[in-house]
Amino acid sequence: EEYKEFYKQISHDYQDPLSWSHNKVEGKTEYTSLLYIPSTAPFDLWDRERSHGLKLYVKRVFIMEDTEQLMPRYLRFIRGVIDTNDLPLNVSREILQGSKTIDSIRTASVKKVLSELAKMQKNDPEQYAKFWKEFGQVIKEGPGEDFANKEALAKLMLFATTSSEGETQTVTLADYVDRMKDKQDKIYYVTAESYAAAKNSPHLEVFNKKGIEVLLLSERVDEWLTNSLTEFDGKSFQSVSKGNLDLGELADEEEKKVQEETDKAFSDLVERLKTTLDDKVKEVRVTHRLTDSPACLVVDEADMSANLERMLKAAGQQVGGTKPIFEINPEHPMVKRLQTESDDKQFEDWSTILFDQALLAEGGQLTDPASYVKRLNTLLMSIN
Repeated sequence: EEYKEFYKQISHDYQDPLSWSHNKVEGKTEYTSLLYIPSTAPFDLWDRERSHGLKLYVKRVFIMEDTEQLMPRYLRFIRGVIDTNDLPLNVSREILQGSKTIDSIRTASVKKVLSELAKMQKNDPEQYAKFWKEFGQVIKEGPGEDFANKEALAKLMLFATTSSEGETQTVTLADYVDRMKDKQDKIYYVTAESYAAAKNSPHLEVFNKKGIEVLLLSERVDEWLTNSLTEFDGKSFQSVSKGNLDLGELADEEEKKVQEETDKAFSDLVERLKTTLDDKVKEVRVTHRLTDSPACLVVDEADMSANLERMLKAAGQQVGGTKPIFEINPEHPMVKRLQTESDDKQFEDWSTILFDQALLAEGGQLTDPASYVKRLNTLLMSIN
């Protein structure tokens, strides 16, 4: 009860903390720390200008509030106090910046917090689920700014996947790796603006058909997470909407032969589409990642994802605007009809509609919605 009351006093939070850790460290650096994990996220968690940090005491004399040097930004929700005898009483923020004592305390304190979270994850999954719901997005900032603890942070993360129920994040990366198919050497993921958009992405069709689990990433921070966390347990991360689909040994030899023959059969259509959509796309190619949709858009492996590009534009950033790659499903009736279409105007209209639909399916916005509606209505009226 005393720990809980002290937490409420220093944090101005009326709720009990989720967990706490009280440690006395002796050795090269001597200090006492009392660190609290709140049960709910503070209202100013996403305010980057707001000061965050622990209360610093020297020889039990209060020195300063919100000592940011004691915790990294991704642990800005941690509350507590640290008391040390290894700093002068007249210490300033400027002195703290280059202090080896502070660096040592910070390193040890971060490791302590992460080990407490790992313990909670293992021993009390229900309580950890509450923590992750409140602070999961902040923890995902970690790999980008704390390389030393990247592996420990990766183990703490929870995700929604194509195999989990609903959008609640319950699957660890260790769970995913344990469930990987034989010969699967990559961790597949898809990013989108919402869980529904990720779950229903056309890029998942072949993965669902083959029973390959895919991480569904729908939070804004996920785009930065995948740039900083590139592998786990020796398995590299692979976006299902980037580059050419390569399932490696998961695709059998018979499938590869059929795909090569299909590519040849549709080569004329691909060239015709390239000419028609030249101002919209970088490349057109036959794909085998689709089973139900007629077409989809992907980007090159090294290019910025369409979702990240939209986010940066919404934030007012100037983005180059990379042309996507247009992939067509050779088994779809609309594509087969397109292959036999002799009327150039009809071909152009059908091609543009397929492109616009693929853009909408992956969360994009049409630059000219009125023309899309007009073109679609005209084609619908022409169908007997």
